[in-house]
Amino acid sequence: MQKILKIVLVVVVCLTVGYFSGMETRESITTWYPTLVKPIFNPPNWIFGPVWTLLYIMMGIAAGLVWTKGYEEQTTKKALGFFAIQLGLNALWSYLFFGLHNPFLALIEIILLWLMIFETYNVFKKINKTAGFLLLPYLAWVSFATILNASIWWFNR
Repeated sequence: MQKILKIVLVVVVCLTVGYFSGMETRESITTWYPTLVKPIFNPPNWIFGPVWTLLYIMMGIAAGLVWTKGYEEQTTKKALGFFAIQLGLNALWSYLFFGLHNPFLALIEIILLWLMIFETYNVFKKINKTAGFLLLPYLAWVSFATILNASIWWFNR
């Protein structure tokens, strides 16, 4: 498969995961989420959609770049396996936080997500430096989201 096709395919997968995660949040954003006490650094709701869209695109490009190095190689398989796990954890967080209305369980899960993103970054950068670099904004955003999640849990326990 051509390089650009692999990249586009993974970007579409990431955006699809993001779309379904967003479906989980839509109702809670207008009903449950406004009832929570949030820290002063909580961003406005409108910022999340554009940020996540950009992050999913960057994640997809990163994974596509790694995939183009050859899936037969053990390192590439490991890297893409880590990527798939973190993508699944990413989707699970929305369900735990917005679907189950459980900030504590979501906090535990987002810590696991952060660790998996960090490990994915470490493996990606060894295969393709650009792919690793493309994951850094995602890692930074999830770092912020972890602090936000922890704050929301703390204020609403």
